[in-house]
Amino acid sequence: MAGRVRLAAGISEVIDEYDALILDLWGVIHDGLTPYPGVADCLRRLVDRGTPFAMLSNAPRRAAAIASGMERMGLPPVLYPHIMSSGEATWLGLRERREAWFDGIGDRCLHIGPARDESLFEDTGLKRVGTVADADFIVNTGPWEDGETVADYEDRLAAGAARGLKMVCANPDIEVIRGGRRIICAGALARRYEELGGDVLYYGKPYRPIYDSALHMLGDPAPGRVLAIGDSLKTDIAGAAAVGMDSILVVGGLHAEEFGAAIAPEKSAVEAGIAALCAREGHFPMAAIRRFAW
Repeated sequence: MAGRVRLAAGISEVIDEYDALILDLWGVIHDGLTPYPGVADCLRRLVDRGTPFAMLSNAPRRAAAIASGMERMGLPPVLYPHIMSSGEATWLGLRERREAWFDGIGDRCLHIGPARDESLFEDTGLKRVGTVADADFIVNTGPWEDGETVADYEDRLAAGAARGLKMVCANPDIEVIRGGRRIICAGALARRYEELGGDVLYYGKPYRPIYDSALHMLGDPAPGRVLAIGDSLKTDIAGAAAVGMDSILVVGGLHAEEFGAAIAPEKSAVEAGIAALCAREGHFPMAAIRRFAW
């Protein structure tokens, strides 16, 4: 449905309509380096009023590693009681290999991604190899270094696709903003792999299984009584809609430049930018906020 998307001042305007919340991390809670202003206060209010909430992130790391990272940012563990990440879902998938997609695949995998993501391979029984030629499949957690482009991986991706290797993608996001800098994610590499003819299995938003896991953490509330808050139309807003949840878009995150949120203080100007981009992308939240605030 096209039309106006209301810009709210904060989540207090709608919180009483829902039994639980699902919150994105990167772009909502923090920028990859530090929490956004007012986030700790907002989370504390949710804890104090007893509103159940879970963090749902496309970060390609285990939940414990994400919690440790937020603690280093100065956020105490009481403010993130439940975390489900695409990395955690990937680890479970690699360990259990329940999907038919894994049938006939050996245990030698090539990891495309930085060393900080290597906890995904703990207790999986997989054998890590260093080349496409030695691999039975690929596990993609994103670029090795910030600032790299998809083109930097073209030869490796083309070789894998030519061999018919399947790819596990541990983060469907195409890009994120880290400390004000736009960087590509595993999803950008996976999208190119599919263009080359490769077969990709995605763990994370906007795919339903990770939402089911997050809802289970919250006691299995009805999706229609859960509000999702995120900054990506293609993952957070689309994923919420696919499972029957309402959503709020944080316009100061991934889409800030497109919305004009950084340069247009007027509410009407921001709402016009939201309406235009949502119409173009075909994903519509029930409301928007400039940042995650009470």
